[in-house]
Amino acid sequence: MRPELDSYAHVASGKVRDIYRIDEQTLLMVTSDRISAYDFVLSTPIPDKGRVLTAMSFFWFDTLGLPNHLAGGPDDERIPASVLGRSMVVRNLPMVEVECVARGYLTGSGLLDYDATGRVCGIELPAGLGEASKLPEPIFTPASKAQIGDHDENITYEQVVGAVGAELAADLKSATLDIYRRGSELAASRGIILADTKFEFGRAGDGSLVLADEVLTPDSSRYWDASTYVSGQVQPSFDKQIVRNWLTGPESGWDRKSESPPPPLPDDVVRRTRARYIEAYERIAQLRFADWPGAAEASA
Repeated sequence: MRPELDSYAHVASGKVRDIYRIDEQTLLMVTSDRISAYDFVLSTPIPDKGRVLTAMSFFWFDTLGLPNHLAGGPDDERIPASVLGRSMVVRNLPMVEVECVARGYLTGSGLLDYDATGRVCGIELPAGLGEASKLPEPIFTPASKAQIGDHDENITYEQVVGAVGAELAADLKSATLDIYRRGSELAASRGIILADTKFEFGRAGDGSLVLADEVLTPDSSRYWDASTYVSGQVQPSFDKQIVRNWLTGPESGWDRKSESPPPPLPDDVVRRTRARYIEAYERIAQLRFADWPGAAEASA
């Protein structure tokens, strides 16, 4: 019989994930259906979002074949039935306190930095780039980890060296760019552009890096449809862009510059966002989401 969730001690909660302690060596990472935007956790969940992110992470951990934090499969008997399909049993590892970001295209905070300075995280880039420009080569653009409600802040490679040392910084950069390259190649074979992504790493007992948290999901990565890509304009993403667009549009009535929380999402926005997440998983993994443990039919 599977354990109840309340039989595990709650350790921490983030914007999307809740962490429970199974024992001294292992944790239960539960991915909720919560969705965040503009540093707010919204009051309206997106059904099945947690399962999509978990399914995508399991797919990529298996596909990449790199040392990772998994300590069990998606049907592990230590996962309570109430959170089956949205949970991972993982090793309890010390985490590296750096968000490891790789960018192959210019957008988001990277574009803001470039427009202001001509650089991203201290890396000088060619003149004349704009929204969604492909970079000459992928770049490592780390960020500091932020608390809930705060922004991750872009930092330079030199700042990473200062925080963790030259050897570990070099390993983080190398691993980040290598995984981005692998992810980009597979995504491209599915007709999808991996514009940018972020990783988190833990450390094994011997000090080696271990890929942790989520990996190459629609929450941690910016995926674009290659068939509709046009440099110079904002690209539709396989993520919560539908939510962002509604929140900043006239229908929401919400002022992003105010301190008031965003309003509840309408049913149509929820439905379309859910479908977009599922599409990302099914196109990348080439698997049916309806076959994932605990998932409802994708057409629901």
